[in-house]
Amino acid sequence: MNSTQPSHTRVYPAFQAHDPQALLTFLVDALGFVENVAYRDGEGEGAEIVHAQLDWPGGGGIMFGSYKPDNPWCREPGTAGVYLVTDDLDTVYARAQAAGADIIRPLEDTDYGSREFGLRDPEGNLWSIGTYAGEPHQA
Repeated sequence: MNSTQPSHTRVYPAFQAHDPQALLTFLVDALGFVENVAYRDGEGEGAEIVHAQLDWPGGGGIMFGSYKPDNPWCREPGTAGVYLVTDDLDTVYARAQAAGADIIRPLEDTDYGSREFGLRDPEGNLWSIGTYAGEPHQA
């Protein structure tokens, strides 16, 4: 990489879903993701999401699409685990509860100084949401 060019490196957890529209709706309603784009294979109510990008308000995001077992980038739905960082954990927790999320680990303080909770989305993916933003980058 040329050191005079700015880095645009990002990490996006990527997975597939049996019902990507339901997953998109859940992640927006229950966690507060923001829909950036959702490409569909057609128009109208029956159009299937082939690729979606949801942005996390604190930075970063996720990508997912329809489960396509014949695709070389196939990921079995429900096998992802994602950690989200937030500065407003109580609001995210209340939002998840209000949306009827399957809370698998209640709000708790950890030994490493984070406050966190966990949930399972409708596809079975596990989400840990907390205040631990990681350690500073080691040069």
